[in-house]
Amino acid sequence: MKLELLGLTEIPLVVKGDKIADLILSSLEQQNIELEEGNILLIAETLISKAEGNYIDLKKINPSPQANELAEKTGKDPQLIEAIIKESKEIIAIGPNFIISETKQGFVCANAGIDESNVEEGLATPMPENPDKSAKEIYNSLKKEVGENLAIIITDTQGRAFRNGAVGVAIGCCGINPLWERVGEEDLYGRKLETTEIAIADELAAAASLLMGQANEGIPVVLIKGFLNFNDLKDKKSSIKPLLREKEFDVFRK
Repeated sequence: MKLELLGLTEIPLVVKGDKIADLILSSLEQQNIELEEGNILLIAETLISKAEGNYIDLKKINPSPQANELAEKTGKDPQLIEAIIKESKEIIAIGPNFIISETKQGFVCANAGIDESNVEEGLATPMPENPDKSAKEIYNSLKKEVGENLAIIITDTQGRAFRNGAVGVAIGCCGINPLWERVGEEDLYGRKLETTEIAIADELAAAASLLMGQANEGIPVVLIKGFLNFNDLKDKKSSIKPLLREKEFDVFRK
């Protein structure tokens, strides 16, 4: 049994209007890597936002009274906090140097997922406006090369409740069901699983994050080959929604 992760190292710095699918195909060709059926491409969200021209110019933001108040509590820049407020549907909790909010896309994370790394000074990239749509567009372009048995996962790096450190997570997908429901399967002793659900898109995103890194690694796309359960989970109509816990069942927000 083997799972292969290949970092695409020939992706240039992306600017607005770049076609991510074309950049991926060019990098694959330069690295002599073949895109095949059953492959999964994991793409960093910053790459998507930059290609879509989804930037925040922090210098042009006029902080609101709420932003100034939160800046005093968190020690963060009030212009950044104003950006966080605008990218959020709800502010959930305030930490010593972070804000937990629900983003416009429905994710609960720190600082509305706004990223100040790997962009020019004074700029920041919010989450893509619609990560599922972005994944679908790339999927539609690449399936012409290899067929429909392909998956795209848009990744981000986020923290977790009760644990230090950040991990790669999925925020958009196409071609694969992000949630693997294993209820009814048997364990090693023949007992049937009753509640087991695996956030498979998050697990794949975390694996890809080992190569992507968080600094100057320069690997915003990772290709995964050999995922044995691909055929069980392939779904060209998929979205990230199955991973998002409904608010009424989110006991940490009550």
